[in-house]
Amino acid sequence: MKFQIPIGPQHPALKEPISLRMTVEGEVIVDADIRLGYNHRGVEKVAEEKNWTQNLYLSERICGICSHSHSTCYVQGVEKLMDIAPPPRGMYIRYLVSELERVHSHLLWLGVAGHEAGFDSFFMYTWRDREVVMDLLEMITGNRVHYAINAVGGVRRDLDDLQKAKVLEGVKILRERSVYYFRIGASEPSFVARIAGVGVLPLEKAVALCAVGPTARASGWARDVRKEDPYAVYGELEFDVPTADTCDVLGRVVVRVKELLESYKLIEQMIHKLPEGPIAAKVPRKAKPGEVVSRYEAPRGENLHYIKSNGTDKPERLKVRAPTLANYPATVEMLRSGFIADIPLIFAAIDPCICCAERAVVLTSARSGEESIVRLGDLRRQALERHQKAPLKRNAVWPF
Repeated sequence: MKFQIPIGPQHPALKEPISLRMTVEGEVIVDADIRLGYNHRGVEKVAEEKNWTQNLYLSERICGICSHSHSTCYVQGVEKLMDIAPPPRGMYIRYLVSELERVHSHLLWLGVAGHEAGFDSFFMYTWRDREVVMDLLEMITGNRVHYAINAVGGVRRDLDDLQKAKVLEGVKILRERSVYYFRIGASEPSFVARIAGVGVLPLEKAVALCAVGPTARASGWARDVRKEDPYAVYGELEFDVPTADTCDVLGRVVVRVKELLESYKLIEQMIHKLPEGPIAAKVPRKAKPGEVVSRYEAPRGENLHYIKSNGTDKPERLKVRAPTLANYPATVEMLRSGFIADIPLIFAAIDPCICCAERAVVLTSARSGEESIVRLGDLRRQALERHQKAPLKRNAVWPF
């Protein structure tokens, strides 16, 4: 017998609101449905009312973990629209922060993976060592979450010799710890037994469903924007694109730890090759009419920003395709044929940022077939009206 299990939008396993509907037969998931729209913030619409510089800070707040990713993806597009080439030193500092953010994101994810698998010691180790890279980011940018290092035409802060030495010292510590994590993640019997064979995504499915980032690379697909379409300084640096062939959560752990080691190589090269000179260029107030698609390899995968200019100091359109949104179809495939107990592991394995992927909710009338967009004010009004008609009674039993 088949029946549906609702998970979310509020659930202990979810840190952000999303609705998952699982069709199950016994303990086995037969089908899955992901429903978005519970936390739509209207970022793209707000961007149309702000100038190019103001949107730099708005884009940084699309995601907390990948704040620099969205900021950099956006500023790359704006610089292309303005025909600006940032100074080499500014470029190196910008993408040094990018790789430090990748380290921070992957260490955070490894801890979450350990927690979801019941391996809380692993969680505490990785998050303790994550403080090393957080301290480095704070030293360079002045902030631990929204770094605000980017400026149109370069960066806002320079590096001195003492800071460079501190970065190299921190990378040395993190490399030693990451080698230890690789040994644990790939061989610790209870941890491996819990994640091996869970959330299987074969290579052909990963390609067909356009998976991105570690999710795709763990299925043996070596796709990485930094390699296949090198941007900024990545064409001048040596690094590999790690993959795995297990196509499961274990593979996603292995890929992320290997990516940590590659990021350390990139960081050291950027420090040693850091050129002299200015860190930013002068920029115009307005951008020429045109449109551009900016690609960036975020820790979760390929990030896309489409920007359209009409010749003013504000964008006519900003469209964001975050990597989490790209990985949702693959997530549905991974959930099918899995067990109910595996849902938190499988969903966490794509490292979801639900707020990054939120979109407006469009309702279609069953009678007329007309579509309408539900705005925040309308939702608030409807909620108040419903509450006034049926106030919550004391000691009421919730229907779930």
